[in-house]
Amino acid sequence: MILAALAIYAAGVMSPGPSFTLVTRLAASGARRAALGATLGLSIGAATYAILSMTGLALIITRVGWLMTAVQIAGGCYLIYLGLASWFSPAVTPQRETRPNAADNAARGFRMGLLLELSNPKSIAFFVSIFAVVVPVEAALWAKTVILLGGLILDIAWYGLAAILLSTRPVQVIYQKFSVWIERLFGTLLAGFGVRLIAEKI
Repeated sequence: MILAALAIYAAGVMSPGPSFTLVTRLAASGARRAALGATLGLSIGAATYAILSMTGLALIITRVGWLMTAVQIAGGCYLIYLGLASWFSPAVTPQRETRPNAADNAARGFRMGLLLELSNPKSIAFFVSIFAVVVPVEAALWAKTVILLGGLILDIAWYGLAAILLSTRPVQVIYQKFSVWIERLFGTLLAGFGVRLIAEKI
């Protein structure tokens, strides 16, 4: 059970989506601390849903139709906001590069990651429909604890590695040359995820 749960968790973590896009955007823009903060926020958010799933409480969210709809629309709006912010962010120039990056704030990144994860209905669906099947409510407490800690480590390792690798100097050089188009690409992806979420409820 433990290996099966962690294998499914790893597949969910590594699948492309708004979480990875957010960390990638922050790291590539030179905001390493913010990217690492987002990593922690995403991990805490995922752990929260994992706990709700293991205790059976996550079912309440999915069975209250208006609540699930509200979460999905709110999540979509937040993704669109992040996408627009990325689209209209100023271009990086050599002059700006020498100044401290005001956006490189770990607390800000943590808030962004946590809000993104908690408002992502796909995370709720993952833990309720798939994760809960592998880890039933009646499973032993020690097994749930091992799975929870293992999942937390997987989240931090995957997103943390992306944050560190994508904030290295070679990546920064590429980003500085094409910052406008890179930001617009990330913005389009984030806003696209948001529009898709809202469209599913309209």
